[in-house]
Parts: sequence; structure tokens; C-alpha cells
Amino acid sequence: MRRKSVLYLEVAEKIKANIMNGTYPVGSFLPTETELEQLFDVSKITVRRAIELLSSEELVEKKSGKGTTVLSNRPYNKLSKAGTFTEYLNDSGQKVAKKILNLEKVTLSTDSPVYEHMGEHVMKFSRLYTLDEQPYIYFNYYLPSSLVDVPMEDFENESLYRLMDQHGIEILKFEDSFQTVALTPEEQQILATTEKNGLKRVRKSVNPAGKVVEFSEAVYNTALHPYVIEYEA
Repeated sequence: MRRKSVLYLEVAEKIKANIMNGTYPVGSFLPTETELEQLFDVSKITVRRAIELLSSEELVEKKSGKGTTVLSNRPYNKLSKAGTFTEYLNDSGQKVAKKILNLEKVTLSTDSPVYEHMGEHVMKFSRLYTLDEQPYIYFNYYLPSSLVDVPMEDFENESLYRLMDQHGIEILKFEDSFQTVALTPEEQQILATTEKNGLKRVRKSVNPAGKVVEFSEAVYNTALHPYVIEYEA
């Protein structure tokens, strides 16, 4: 017999999957506790613990006498009150587009900064963002090799973090660092710029076990547009 501590996690994951796939849209109500008990064949306590977990992730909100409302369908909504930079650019009326440059399994050398965090074999995913049709951000993502069989169109059509979530790669926190760097000839060519310097952001996404499951490097041509972080109050 499975323990309730395991059951409520399973129920929470199933409800979360239905939020992500649109079965329960943002703004709608989840089924009642009684309906969820019957749907998953579990106790009321298990349902309530599952809802509490989803509430802690800020995916749903429970109000006494009214029911449970879906607040968000973003897998990592709880991680930060900061809007994404691309959301900021879109909201400010600028046209942001992206295209995949490369997707391949690579073997890292021991002197790679990624090697110590993710080991020898990783998936490398390269992408270019344009701002009003001008190259602006050059991304290199290093991801678990377990994503090797994910087709290119999934990377094109899904957000990266939702795709990782769908494949069981959980992220607890992000660690971002920024520095001004001299652009390499390759980066200048990809960004179509003669600028000598740019802004580099290194991100490490860490799972609940403390393991890095994403190491990414983003180079911004800040001469085209400064980097902005917008926070909710």
C-alpha cells in the first residue's frame, strides 16, 4: 500500500499537468474536493495536501466557501516575482522573435565551466533572440543528456522550462550571475555587431537534490537595448 505522503504528491502532479495542458485554464475553478477524491480515489486529507502544495507554488488559490481558483500555468511561477525579460520587451511594444541555431549532444572537456556541474555528456541548445528583427541575445543552454530524444519541434514550440518540467526535470531555484565581457569574433558575427563588449548572464538551475540541471550562457548586445528586470510590488 502506498503512503499518503506519496499519494498527495502524485495527485498534485496530476492536477498540475492538467493545469499546464489547459484542462483547468487560468481563472477557472478546480473540481471540488469531493470530486477530486472520487476522481483520484483518495482521501480528503490527501486532496487537501495536494491543493496546499499547488497553492505554495502559487499555481492555485483556495478560498473558503468559494473553491480553488487556477492562478497560473507557469511551472516555475513560485521562483520569482520578477517578470521575464522577454515579457518586458513584448509589453513595451518591441517585437521579440527567436530561432534555434543548433541542438546536439556534446562531450565536454574537463576544463569546461559546465563540466564540474553537469558532467561529460550534455545536450547543447543554441538559440538567437532578435529585437525588432535585429540580433540581440545569443543563448547557449547545456541540459541533461536525458533530453537527447526530444524532437527539435518541441524545443521550437514549448518554453524550455515547461519542456523540462514535462520530462520530469524539476527546478527548485535559479542562480544568475552577470558580468561585462569582451565579445568573441563568433559572438560579434552572430549578433551582427561591431561592439567590443556585451553583457553575459550565466544561469544555473538547481533541482531539489542540489544538482545543476541547466547551465546557460546568454550574451546580450546591450548597445541595442539595456537589460531590464521588472518586479511586481
